[in-house]
Amino acid sequence: MENCLFCKIAAKQIPASIVYEDEELLAFKDIHPAAPVHLLVIPKLHVATLSDCGDGHAELLGKMLALAPRLAKEHGCAVEVTADGSRAGGFKTLINSGPDGGQEVYHLHLHMYGGPRPWRGQ
Repeated sequence: MENCLFCKIAAKQIPASIVYEDEELLAFKDIHPAAPVHLLVIPKLHVATLSDCGDGHAELLGKMLALAPRLAKEHGCAVEVTADGSRAGGFKTLINSGPDGGQEVYHLHLHMYGGPRPWRGQ
């Protein structure tokens, strides 16, 4: 899409702090982070919202979601088992869809939040 911010980032027309890229996906740091680690995962293919996805997008959506734990680990947010067997660390994923869902940029994107609290309530 000609005026899509994330399409321009994917096309390298607008700079971004890229942390991952392959043929289908791009991940970069959010410029207004809501957590110590706040990354966005986008498909290079323009899809406006999650509501626009169908069965043909299942593999792409799976790749987006599967990338989140890898990025979390690389950025120090992985879930780890402690010496006493409890779990520590962690991250959260979010996809906003449409105006009532809080979507601001109409290009499908997955937020990956992590790092020490207090951002947890967001």
